Amino acid sequence: HYVRYQGKAILASKGTLILMKKWKFHLVNFWQSYLHFWSQPYRIHIKQLYNYSFSFLGYFSSVLENHLVVRNQMLENSFLINIMTKKLDTIAPVISLIGSLSKAQFCTVLGHPISKPIWTDLSDSDILDRFCRI
Repeated sequence: HYVRYQGKAILASKGTLILMKKWKFHLVNFWQSYLHFWSQPYRIHIKQLYNYSFSFLGYFSSVLENHLVVRNQMLENSFLINIMTKKLDTIAPVISLIGSLSKAQFCTVLGHPISKPIWTDLSDSDILDRFCRI
């Protein structure tokens, strides 16, 4: 599980959901009592990390397993087909993405888009090429 506030992970644990709720409660009390930072607890979200997730250079990667059960019936016989697919899921930190987009002059450092009249002359493939270079 990990706790997010305003899109940033601030606490991560492999504990149970009850443990994370307690940590969230203590974190909110600490912010309000000692730092005088008033937050809205309903805006702090607890999300579950997948069992096979790992963190590398600030990126969370995990393998999602999706089970699909299909019932097939031919004449009088019926049987189940169990199909499992695996998908690699990567969560990129937002700050590094905004930094890359601002270097390519697609947005400001704060993440606000930059509209340029020069872009109206570019074709769609040219704009996509600029994104691919990031």
